[in-house]
Amino acid sequence: MESQVSQMLNKDILVTTDGWFIGHDGQQYRAVYGKLIAIHTDEQALGVKTNARSTNWYAQVGGMLIAGCQIHYAINCEGKHINFDKCAHEGIHEGEIVNTEHTSKIYNANFETEKL
Repeated sequence: MESQVSQMLNKDILVTTDGWFIGHDGQQYRAVYGKLIAIHTDEQALGVKTNARSTNWYAQVGGMLIAGCQIHYAINCEGKHINFDKCAHEGIHEGEIVNTEHTSKIYNANFETEKL
């Protein structure tokens, strides 16, 4: 039986990460969108074998490597529309519901592969 990860290879996926990261544009992101190119060992990705306290696998999504320990969810998005524009956000400030808009927190890693 084929693993779920191998079924997602060469397809567009959305990966949510455990921590925030900074993209090439200086913005903060919490998710990555792009084509799942490969799953690499630490030696393939970094050229060195890491110790037991480090992650030992990486997902190559578009032009980005994501440490396995940072991956929270991976969603197959092949053929789906991804919103990179402004998004609605609902929060609470001083006991009141506040509706605002902010830029998408999804990093488009396919953008990086177009430049390679």
